[in-house]
Amino acid sequence: MNWQIEYYSEALEENILNLPDGLLARYLKLTDLMLEFGANLGLPHTKSIDAGLFELRIKSKEGIARVFFCTKVGKKIVMLHSFIKKTQKIPKKELQIAKARMKEVIQNESR
Repeated sequence: MNWQIEYYSEALEENILNLPDGLLARYLKLTDLMLEFGANLGLPHTKSIDAGLFELRIKSKEGIARVFFCTKVGKKIVMLHSFIKKTQKIPKKELQIAKARMKEVIQNESR
């Protein structure tokens, strides 16, 4: 069974699809790999951020973007939040959004 990718919301999916062309191309390439090989592509492509929370690391000539995701039982990857990275560290606000969404996804899964 291959992996599946879900999005937290349609707005998030739209946000990702509206990334600059180079970043979008890189995102699509990495998600193709994730669909085939699973969520853990390893550095420099994916990185564990916190218990169950990971980031997809996207880089191109237009800049750097991050997409936070988690995994669910049944080989499902859930994209939670994306942003264009402008500083070395992950902004707390972006991390809080991703953590809150992951918590919501986990709670909805256990119902």
